[in-house]
Amino acid sequence: MVGKVLMIVGPEFEDIEVLYPYYRLVEEGFDVVIAAPSEGRVEGKHGYVVSAVALSKVNPEEYVALVIPGGRGPERVRASAREEAVRIVKYFADSGKPIAAICHGPQLLISAGVTRGLRLTSYVGIADDVRASGGEWVDQPVVVDKNVVTARIPPDIPYWMREFIKLLTKE
Repeated sequence: MVGKVLMIVGPEFEDIEVLYPYYRLVEEGFDVVIAAPSEGRVEGKHGYVVSAVALSKVNPEEYVALVIPGGRGPERVRASAREEAVRIVKYFADSGKPIAAICHGPQLLISAGVTRGLRLTSYVGIADDVRASGGEWVDQPVVVDKNVVTARIPPDIPYWMREFIKLLTKE
């Protein structure tokens, strides 16, 4: 095992934005742990169900990286477990450990106050939120700024994961 990667999901996550990175990271030798507002089963927008540990029980120091899929999940996390999610996201941002966020995932970066001066992308529907939080929003498939890799939508996933894997495996 190369290390543990944390993935934060909420109800109605975008299924493929969880499944693709999960299996891609496992393929690279990482142990992927899914966390959500509460322990147990979490269902995606299209019916896929994952098992999760509670965000309140997560010690971010045990992980080498963070993945934040989109869909409605990030908003659900902000509504029901904001404090726990912010604690975790701030840890990764402050420590410089790799963070991957796609679609609505940057909403958790915004809530954690870590987007100021950051160049990133997301689903176009939250572009104004990114800008209002001090981030520079760009419309391209993948953006890498320091330790943060962002993407817009599911068709961008291969490019997003390619860049994230580069960060994770950099010697």
